[in-house]
Amino acid sequence: MDGIDTNTAAGRMVFSMVGAIAEFERSVISERTKAGMAAAQRRGRHVGRPAKLGADQLDYARRMLVEGEGEGEGRAEIARTLGVDPSTLRRRLMKG
Repeated sequence: MDGIDTNTAAGRMVFSMVGAIAEFERSVISERTKAGMAAAQRRGRHVGRPAKLGADQLDYARRMLVEGEGEGEGRAEIARTLGVDPSTLRRRLMKG
């Protein structure tokens, strides 16, 4: 297929139309994805990334925070032990 010559009026028009069709298709894909995610949530399915920390790991972190109060074992060390970022641990602990 020959390239589109954007130096001509007809070439610019074709280029614009192809761009508009691509943008439309991307919007349709996005709408379908959002509808699928909403349907999955209505069915009670988890949508999104899997949790980095499980319930047992959160229990461990809480125990270590309580036990380590006097020893200085902070969240950063506990997070490092669990293999997560300290902000991830903080968010999960605050979430409950």
